[in-house]
Amino acid sequence: MNPFTWSYRWQAALGAGICAAMLGYALYVQHGMFMQPCPLCILQRVAFVAMGVFFLLGAVTGERPAWLRKLSAALVFLSAAAGAGIAGWHVYLQSLPPGDVPSCSGMDIGYMLDAFPLQKVVEKIFTGSGECAVVDWTFLGLSMPAWTLIWYVILGAGALWAGFRRR
Repeated sequence: MNPFTWSYRWQAALGAGICAAMLGYALYVQHGMFMQPCPLCILQRVAFVAMGVFFLLGAVTGERPAWLRKLSAALVFLSAAAGAGIAGWHVYLQSLPPGDVPSCSGMDIGYMLDAFPLQKVVEKIFTGSGECAVVDWTFLGLSMPAWTLIWYVILGAGALWAGFRRR
């Protein structure tokens, strides 16, 4: 069973399933392993949610009409590109020497959304904080943001290939 030969509907369903599995594991790490996500982790989750929704759109609509298949694939790719940018920034923050890491803001994303306008919240999130630079979890020597970056690239490229390949 080669997934490259599957119909777009099944490839999109697989993509949605992978996004759901990634989100499920993130929730397990948060609630089962008691590791609270930093603001950049939460934004990466939002990117996976968006990808999953657009993959589901592709799974529901299937091959026809072609413009909807291509739109679904393009929206998955754009969501993956946004997630990859966030994850790449997160990996960069984790690679900084401890003295160069921006200081912690001490605020979680919920408080920031209540206290500041959205533009200020986005600015504070992407400035980074010390909590975003902490590596609490690794697998095969890579941190969680590095793994999410890999999955964004795989799923984004896979969505483009599946959505735009010649039928």
